[in-house]
Amino acid sequence: MPLQKHHKIMIGSFTTVIIIFMITSSALIYFSLLRIESLTAQVKENQLETQSKINELSTNIIQTKESLTLLNKSFKSEITELKASASADFSAVIEKSIPAVVTIKTDVSQGTGFIITDDGYIVTNAHILVGGREVFAVTSEQRTIQADFIGYDETLDIALLKIPGDYNRLNLANSNNIQIGEKVIAIGNPLGLQFSVSEGIISAKDRPGPNDLEAYIQTDAALNPGNSGGPLINKDGKVVGINNFKVGGSESLGFALESDYIKQAVNDIASQTLGQSLV
Repeated sequence: MPLQKHHKIMIGSFTTVIIIFMITSSALIYFSLLRIESLTAQVKENQLETQSKINELSTNIIQTKESLTLLNKSFKSEITELKASASADFSAVIEKSIPAVVTIKTDVSQGTGFIITDDGYIVTNAHILVGGREVFAVTSEQRTIQADFIGYDETLDIALLKIPGDYNRLNLANSNNIQIGEKVIAIGNPLGLQFSVSEGIISAKDRPGPNDLEAYIQTDAALNPGNSGGPLINKDGKVVGINNFKVGGSESLGFALESDYIKQAVNDIASQTLGQSLV
């Protein structure tokens, strides 16, 4: 039976709907695929960017660790230097040196001296003894011992004394090794204050003295009456000079005869009086 007109219309409409549906579905599928490809590409790009950032972060972490390691080493080095500097203070030197320092007393004056041999030879300034009839050495243990006068060098203002017994001694440094700026301490009896210690630096060396010899260390370690004849000691515990005088009215301007001249004077005196060198 032939299709009626309305049947044909219905079939045509249905076919049109089917075609439109298929076209629409195809379009949706196509655009969906395009969207998926775009998202996939975006994901890959994001992954690459993320990986790049991870790599960069890892590199930064490694560099940071290396920087921290270097900083830690530098910090440890600075701490070591600070410890070295702190250990270079004079506490141990003072403790070891004090027993070898003595107060020199006469009936008219007072000064300082220091022991240079185990058997009690003492160096001091000759001017301390001027006018005195007897000489005594007072040890760090407050023992007062009469000292024998051995001899003196007027030009260098050095006197050599002797007390009986066994003692700690101070060694003389080599004047050639004296460095401007190195720290030193002066031990003496300023204004009657026994075994006082003052710290300073060597400000200059080979300065001219009252004898016109360029044989004196200039130091800013405080020197006062009573320090004369006392040792100027470096961080190694050796005597670099014998405290001799200060410029009147001036602060931090003291002078000490250099150790090589002390050695020269002591050996000259000992050779003339004892027939032998001592240091």
